Amino acid sequence: MTLDEALKAGRIRTEEALTLFDSLPTVDLAFMRGTWKGSELQTEHPMDGMLEATGWYGKQFIDAESVHPLLFFTEDRSSVFPVDPRKWPSPNIRGLVGPHRADVETGKFKARLRMTEYRGKLSATMIYDDWPTHDIFRKADGNTLLGLMDSRGMAAPYFFVLRRDSNAPVLRLAQSSKP
Repeated sequence: MTLDEALKAGRIRTEEALTLFDSLPTVDLAFMRGTWKGSELQTEHPMDGMLEATGWYGKQFIDAESVHPLLFFTEDRSSVFPVDPRKWPSPNIRGLVGPHRADVETGKFKARLRMTEYRGKLSATMIYDDWPTHDIFRKADGNTLLGLMDSRGMAAPYFFVLRRDSNAPVLRLAQSSKP
């Protein structure tokens, strides 16, 4: 099964997603640079639907030390802003994150990139600064990644897709953006 076939199917089993992930080539850190628009690969994971329902845009990789792991659309969807993973998800925030920007935005990078081995292959991995979580990436094509979130306490990995976005919305930090 290809990634396109999996996305067209709308939902696949975790085992099928892992087989697909394992079949894809690895990526290096340089390949990751840029702004990426995200979408979810539904696998009946408890997190399925959460990111898209909350206005998640994607991720931004400036270099190995400078990563915005969570970008969300502003209320008017004209730009995006980085969210502090320590502040979202939160039981106090339901629905779109944009209206809660003042509470969750950060002016600092909250992750970094490293090459790590996962399921027998060395590939680019985003490591959150404050979460016991790694997002491991495999290359579907020159502008598309399949991501796998491996987090302490999760029974199964969470899958998502990133597409390089050369026309990404402008990343704007609020004047009073908190660290």
